[in-house]
Amino acid sequence: MNQKQLTEKAIALLKQLISIQSFSSEEDKTADAIQVWFTSFDISFTRDNNNVYAKNKHWDDTKPTLLLNSHHDTVKPNQAYTKDPFHPHIEDGKLYGLGSNDAGGCLVSLLATFSHFYASENLNHNILMVASAEEESAGINSLRGLLPSLPPIDVAIVGEPTLMNLAIAEKGLVVFDAVVKGTPSHAAHPNTDNAIYNTIEVLEWFKNYSFEKTSEALGEVKMTVTQIKAGSQHNVVPSQVDLVVDVRVNDCYTNLEVANLLKKEAPCTLQERGLKLNSSKIDKNHALVQSGIALGRETYGSPTLSDQAALTCQSLKLGPGDSTRSHSADEFIYVNEIEEGIDLYIKILEGFIEQN
Repeated sequence: MNQKQLTEKAIALLKQLISIQSFSSEEDKTADAIQVWFTSFDISFTRDNNNVYAKNKHWDDTKPTLLLNSHHDTVKPNQAYTKDPFHPHIEDGKLYGLGSNDAGGCLVSLLATFSHFYASENLNHNILMVASAEEESAGINSLRGLLPSLPPIDVAIVGEPTLMNLAIAEKGLVVFDAVVKGTPSHAAHPNTDNAIYNTIEVLEWFKNYSFEKTSEALGEVKMTVTQIKAGSQHNVVPSQVDLVVDVRVNDCYTNLEVANLLKKEAPCTLQERGLKLNSSKIDKNHALVQSGIALGRETYGSPTLSDQAALTCQSLKLGPGDSTRSHSADEFIYVNEIEEGIDLYIKILEGFIEQN
């Protein structure tokens, strides 16, 4: 099958995936469709819950492994949709539908790329293709939960929309619950320890706080207060104000380092919800990155989170589509982005894994 035919099959699969509801933890039918793809290419595969994965035909345990990964779950459509989110259709070169951009276009492009290389001999890396579930919810049956069942992975491409530029680093995430204390009282009485007024100083501290280390790829750590809650009656001064703080961590810090630092310095009580979503990166001089650069692709650092956070190996985020369209109303991907994506994935891998 030539590359044009492979691309046509990939676009047809994307249309099928869009037409199937596949919210996180409800991806069984899209997993079925991905199984059919592998079967149609006579590729052996394994299914673990709603994760579907396959190894290249000439797998060699003595060689390092390249992981190709993207997800087939979606968020729920927001109320601003004007088009049927489950009706795939093309208008003016745009393929509309829920999950088209995040990350269906990436997934089908990687499936096509894996199928292209599946039977190749004398590669310097094994290739492991994983179509994963529960990425949007970071669930227990996501890539993170699957990893113990997979062979060791040396380097990875995680398919997320990057306009096929090379995201060589990705920020991690720590969410904190913060509590600002005060003295509860009747609103009619004087109170010099009003928790809501105390919060003004705390908010200023969060607004103005600066982390010392700046990353070349990811810039500064970004800290944002995103939620605030206090009080239940107009005539009662509450005993505390609850805040939620979103911290996007660059690759100069581990999540644990950020948590310890903030809990020591913040003028309020802080408790992290979890520390597992660390930042990710790959050396700019890595042969995989250099293969992309040789094709004119730019490098950058990504502020958004993906399944890269589950990996401990070096990983590159790369895929067709535009991250700014993700989770938006009337989501779409350009058809020519998929065509370009498959072509570039294949060329980047040719420069990385094919023996001369």
